[in-house]
Amino acid sequence: MNNAAVDHIEKPRPRFHWKCKHTWRRSAKNTAWCLLGCSIGDFGTIFFFQLSGIPWPTLSIMLLAIINGIISSITLETIVLSRQMSVSKAFRTAIGMSLISMVSMEVSMNAVDWIIIGEAKLVWWIIPIMLFVGFLTPWPYNYYRLKKYNISCH
Repeated sequence: MNNAAVDHIEKPRPRFHWKCKHTWRRSAKNTAWCLLGCSIGDFGTIFFFQLSGIPWPTLSIMLLAIINGIISSITLETIVLSRQMSVSKAFRTAIGMSLISMVSMEVSMNAVDWIIIGEAKLVWWIIPIMLFVGFLTPWPYNYYRLKKYNISCH
């Protein structure tokens, strides 16, 4: 075999596994920050419509809550990251974070509200359930992304 052929042989990739405790902890922390950011915009929007009594359809309120949740999550992440880098780079990093994770979190939280309450409404006992489901939904995906990009666990 010549050198050119040897150069093109790929090294075997390490097998993916779900057993790295350090990566689970790190992904849980990242997911919690995302949950905080998303909850601010999401709950704020639902609460505004709940207090104001504006007669919007439930789906419209929830779609606006999802959009505002993603915006507030990106804003919070930009603020947190701006302590480590320039504001413009922090914003680009926050925008580049996983939208799949944010959207799945937002949709699951609003689905819980809609399925249990039947409308876009916050009551004291539904909030912990929404937060719990909103955390669990994207957490495995966030773990997978950390593992995929070799950010955690050797």
